[in-house]
Amino acid sequence: MTIDIDLMHFLAVTILSFLVGLEVKSYRVQFAQKKTQYYFFGSVRTYTFIGILSFLFFKLDPVHLSLYIVGFIALLILYALLYKKNLEQEQRSILLFVVMSLVYSVGALIQTQPLWMSALVYVLIVFILNAEESLKKLSATINIKEFETLGKMVLLSAVILPLLPNTNIIPYIPLSPFKIWLAVVVISGISYGGYIIQKYFFPSKGYFLTGVFGGLYSSTATTVVLARKMRVTNESHVLNAAIIASTAVMYLRLIVIALVFNLGIGERIIVPFALFSVAGFLVAYFYLQKQENTKEHPTIVDKNPLEMGTAFLFAFLFVIMMMLTHFVTLKYGGAGLEVLSFVVGFTDIDPFILSILTGKFSVSTPEIISAILIAAGSNNFLKALYALWFGGVKNSYKSALWISLFGAMSIAWGLFYI
Repeated sequence: MTIDIDLMHFLAVTILSFLVGLEVKSYRVQFAQKKTQYYFFGSVRTYTFIGILSFLFFKLDPVHLSLYIVGFIALLILYALLYKKNLEQEQRSILLFVVMSLVYSVGALIQTQPLWMSALVYVLIVFILNAEESLKKLSATINIKEFETLGKMVLLSAVILPLLPNTNIIPYIPLSPFKIWLAVVVISGISYGGYIIQKYFFPSKGYFLTGVFGGLYSSTATTVVLARKMRVTNESHVLNAAIIASTAVMYLRLIVIALVFNLGIGERIIVPFALFSVAGFLVAYFYLQKQENTKEHPTIVDKNPLEMGTAFLFAFLFVIMMMLTHFVTLKYGGAGLEVLSFVVGFTDIDPFILSILTGKFSVSTPEIISAILIAAGSNNFLKALYALWFGGVKNSYKSALWISLFGAMSIAWGLFYI
């Protein structure tokens, strides 16, 4: 025995509309506690009937949608009259009208789209209605300028990316302008995710978590900030642990980048980088046990990775690294790539690693993997020098020593990989 599809849709609309009505009733009870004269739109039954009407009106005229449109206009007029009354009480919220409109859309949505979409609409209504206080706190702490930057980046990518040619037209660069900018957008998005997590979700959870989430964004910047703290505080054990942890996270970040841009190479570097990451966390945990973490936390002072200047600088470095890698591999082969990867490690390694992951050079896959390992290792030497310089030898020699050790092992693994 099979159940008619229309009957399933009708029951689903009725149930979802009824559940939304219950959620609105709960919201109204909370809202009414503020002792306002706000006039509400409908009850649980009202929202249930609105869902049923939307289903029937769409079913009766699915081509011209005349009944469906007239039904929505009627609800709009009724709410406009109610809204006029609320304005007299200086109440301007249209939240419940929006919820009512979403309920009305479910009747058409469930007949034209997969069931999961209607269920998702219900889940979002419940979540947003109950997230009023959380959203207020979040909006109070968010830097609006950063989200303006995000909007500019999304707009720039959505407008420019489709217009860029997807053919190799730049001499000495084995990659099209489309793929170059796409790579910049993806890598900036990964960095932006770590930046947002560190800044807004874990801004005051102590030094150690600052190191962990700072490593998602930039382990080098995190190392500098944490090392500077060593000169003004006696929390050396937890700061050393945080610096080591940021480098451990860097290895995980490089695995993700490699898997995104070159799955074959990404799979091959999982083992060494995962081992270095696990070892780093174990050492960090050892130092963390020597001293309880404090509520103090440094602020990672760095630029939003989605700022236009930062993004264009990354794109410029990406192109330069690709041209340099093309020249070195063409003239000196794998040996030249090894030397270049070691030197590049003392700068920002992301553009270099991205260039060898996405470009087509006259070197083998094992040589590319070797270059990634060597670059990550020499970058550890740079962070160790930063730790000693900004934190002082007496305070930061432990983290500098361990980071250097991981760097040496990474370089050795890279040299003997082939």
